[in-house]
Amino acid sequence: MPIEGPLRELGIQDVFQLLDLSRKTGVLRIASKVRDDEGVVYFDSGRVVQASIRSRATPLEVALLNAGRVSTSDIETARARASNGDAGRPIVDLLVDGGAISQKDLDRHLRQQIERVVFDLMEWSEGFFSFEERPRDELDVVSRVAVSTESLLMESARRIDEWSRIADVVPNLEAVPELAPVEAARHGAMLDLLPHEWQVLTIIDGITDLRGIAAAVRRDEFEVAKIVYGMATTGILTIRGAARKVAEPEEESHSEASIIAARALTRAGRYTDALETLRRAVQRDPLTPRVHLELGCAAARAGDLALARSSWDHVLRLAADDSVGQWARDGLDALNHFERVLAAQLADVDG
Repeated sequence: MPIEGPLRELGIQDVFQLLDLSRKTGVLRIASKVRDDEGVVYFDSGRVVQASIRSRATPLEVALLNAGRVSTSDIETARARASNGDAGRPIVDLLVDGGAISQKDLDRHLRQQIERVVFDLMEWSEGFFSFEERPRDELDVVSRVAVSTESLLMESARRIDEWSRIADVVPNLEAVPELAPVEAARHGAMLDLLPHEWQVLTIIDGITDLRGIAAAVRRDEFEVAKIVYGMATTGILTIRGAARKVAEPEEESHSEASIIAARALTRAGRYTDALETLRRAVQRDPLTPRVHLELGCAAARAGDLALARSSWDHVLRLAADDSVGQWARDGLDALNHFERVLAAQLADVDG
């Protein structure tokens, strides 16, 4: 039976976490009419082995060329070998055999490619998802690397958190940076920029947006956004273009990302880190009952029963009548029972 539904009811982060926890093998498709696009992610026992977005689909050897990992002559040589005795073998394998790229560098590129696609998909809040479970030998994909879904979720949560800090200056990837006037940039001109920062600076022309700059320098879009943010805050650049996105869905995505990150930390036994992640989420989004519910659960696991009680009480003040409120009420009942049992046990010891 397929797992499917609209993303407005089950967020993409929750879908990934579900497939990770249940160690599913199969194909996840995410379609968005708004974006006129579709993403496809292959899972093997809960780990991501391949991911693509239709609008950005590129043959692997071309992606390696665009990333500067191989040359045109390398690809031509590999194709010549394919037509002279190595027919049927993937071009990328022939590139490795010919020494154009090492297996280690190829694996690193494939992992980065998966990460870029998944991080893009994590931003989709509209559309429809469908997961079809398949046996491993029926996956119509070559599994070259396998990336932990838990690590992808945690990194996605970190990126969302960082975006929330830089969004007032760099609202999104459609923003266009331009050099500041000479007087304003006088202080910035004295900065000792790193080589990759100079590389980004040389591409800035007041016309190309961040997405285009990242493609030109063949670097991760998120890393380019952080570089531009640093230059903008020191006066080297100014930012114009696309306005910051509407706050409500952004705040919701921050909360969901924090919850997913906290659950991943909990599974790793890092209860204190999970608790701190949810404390920050509550400070950022104090009116969402589910965040307070999760904070209470994390506090109970960490042994802070007073914080658990206050968090669940807060849930009841915000949402007493829905399922989240009922869970908080059950949690408080369990906590009260535990405290009564503990008090009785302590009384027996004292007696």
